Amino acid sequence: MQTKILLDEDAIPKAWYNIQADLPSPLDPPLHPGTGKPVVPGDLAPIFPMELIRQEMSTQRSIPIPDEVRDILRLWRPSPLYRARRLEQHLKTPARIYFKWEGVSPPGSHKPNTAIPQAYYNMKAGVERLATETGAGQWGSSLAFATALFDMECTVYMVRSSYDQKPYRKSMMQVYGAECIPSPSPRTASGSKVLAEHPDTPGSLGIAISEAVEDAAGRSDTNYALGSVLNHVCLHQTVIGLEAREQLAMVDEYPDTVIGCVGGGSNFAGIAFPFAGDKITGKHPETEILGVEPTACPTMTKGLYAYDYGDVAGLTPLMRMFTLGHDFVPPAIHAGGLRYHGVSPLVAKLIHDGVVGASSYHQNEVFEAAVTFARTEGIIVAPESAHAVKAAIDAALECRRTGEERVILFNNSGHGNFDFSSYEAYFAGRLIDYEYPADLIRESLSHLPKVG
Repeated sequence: MQTKILLDEDAIPKAWYNIQADLPSPLDPPLHPGTGKPVVPGDLAPIFPMELIRQEMSTQRSIPIPDEVRDILRLWRPSPLYRARRLEQHLKTPARIYFKWEGVSPPGSHKPNTAIPQAYYNMKAGVERLATETGAGQWGSSLAFATALFDMECTVYMVRSSYDQKPYRKSMMQVYGAECIPSPSPRTASGSKVLAEHPDTPGSLGIAISEAVEDAAGRSDTNYALGSVLNHVCLHQTVIGLEAREQLAMVDEYPDTVIGCVGGGSNFAGIAFPFAGDKITGKHPETEILGVEPTACPTMTKGLYAYDYGDVAGLTPLMRMFTLGHDFVPPAIHAGGLRYHGVSPLVAKLIHDGVVGASSYHQNEVFEAAVTFARTEGIIVAPESAHAVKAAIDAALECRRTGEERVILFNNSGHGNFDFSSYEAYFAGRLIDYEYPADLIRESLSHLPKVG
């Protein structure tokens, strides 16, 4: 009985999959925050290298991965695909559960899949320093890792609640040579403004993005790097799903259900987009694809499909996405990487068009699922990834109820080795199951920018 399904290093994908080529209708364009007109490449040039701008706007189905990038990906890719047999036995389900394990990367999550190419393209463009934000710290750790490999400087604005909850993520960034600053900070005008109005704020990804964009725009040697949401980030992550599809084919399987947790959408896009492409083009039209989020930050399940800023200060282009409002600040839940007010425009469009579904869970049931997974499969997962574990368990239990033998695939996007304060809070009964009040969501959505 095979547990690990492994690919040779030479099987690392040679090209990323761009789902924009297969969308039933084109993506709505990002809009300039000042003029309200569609963004052109020159608008993004002050903070992104031209190659990433081209990838952001491309509708080419396959985009080659540079050999220099593939050589670095060999440090941990292809990542293993596991059959979760012990979990299946524990659940007494006829379902076959597989998970892609992205925790084998040096920083411990899927994030280096895009950090490496982003640092590479910036290095090739002569950029010496990158500024970014991070929620739980996995993206900040990954960009710090990538910039170290290319001898670049890196400054990370880390959401204050996660900075306090996960101090060892900061230490990891420092090991790789990066500077880690709690956000909001007095270093930027946008951070200072928030602190003046809300000195005890837990921070948010929207605030941290404002700080990082302001930092990058203010220095000629610095560009901005984003760990999720944008098209080129989702593109880079498709190595996950491309590998998984090949690995499942090795055991004559194809998933009936594909699951990933969603904050900004990058790890979900990574596992889901290749299968969503198969669904859209009619190769496997019946595949169920599900994104899972926390009820405390219910972007996909309670947000509005509208144009909004990607950050609090309104420095970023307006993107059409599911949003809770750019000044929405969610509670300080332990799944810090899922505390984002919006979602990738590509993921949002697939939800809006009915290709992808969405659901949400409370903290305690998510951690309960994570503990079940650890006690059967041995891996202690990040709180973010635990949302996908919970959804996979629920899908498997439904199969037990119906007797259906479905193939369930989920993306196990990172380990929880720096998240033991979260597990400690769970076992001590201190986790609060937030359900963000509908009236506060309505209040936040009332501040959406007027478009057209």
